[in-house]
Amino acid sequence: MKTKLKMFYQHYVRFPSYILFHPFDGYEEFKRYNQGKFRVAIVFILIYAYFQIFSYQNLGFLINNNNPLMLNSLQEIFSVFLLVFLFTVGNWSVTTLMEGKGSYREIFMVTGYSLFPLLFIGFPAVVLSNFLTLEEMALYQLSMFIAYFCAAWMLFMGILNIHQYGLFKTILAFIATFVSMSVMMFVGLLFFDLIQQIISFISSIYEEINLRY
Repeated sequence: MKTKLKMFYQHYVRFPSYILFHPFDGYEEFKRYNQGKFRVAIVFILIYAYFQIFSYQNLGFLINNNNPLMLNSLQEIFSVFLLVFLFTVGNWSVTTLMEGKGSYREIFMVTGYSLFPLLFIGFPAVVLSNFLTLEEMALYQLSMFIAYFCAAWMLFMGILNIHQYGLFKTILAFIATFVSMSVMMFVGLLFFDLIQQIISFISSIYEEINLRY
């Protein structure tokens, strides 16, 4: 039991923290020595999906504009998975053309690991927001700003290191990734709109046949 707890702490807390504060050495071990674990990235993404639901329901009422009765858990989970899918596929597609050294698996793992600060800071911050006055809510906002900044820092440094890019090329890769994500969303919306029109057309034909015969 003690060994399992030690391994859990090593993989889920200590190593992600090491990457956050020592990104070059951390991602060197992550990529070259296979210290990053695929299952850890998946767990972090799943916990982040739960965090979205948790935040929706439990954020302090002074700043929570959400109606808990309107919560759609499946929609929240789907939005997280869709965002991860779009970013990882988009980044993999553009970095392949830009001679990036990272594989799709590594991009996915970097994305999952970068959520660590949001989970580590986010849950306590949401709970804390229920005990703060309106004037003290700046503390919650500061905490979440730090969480998102650290997550963005881990993601940026991860992409930089696994693809072995310089600063300018990494920024260019992120811009190209966001463009790729926008294109995929646009094509996806067109596809679903086309499918909806086809279904509507078939349905109208079926109803017409029923009325005639």
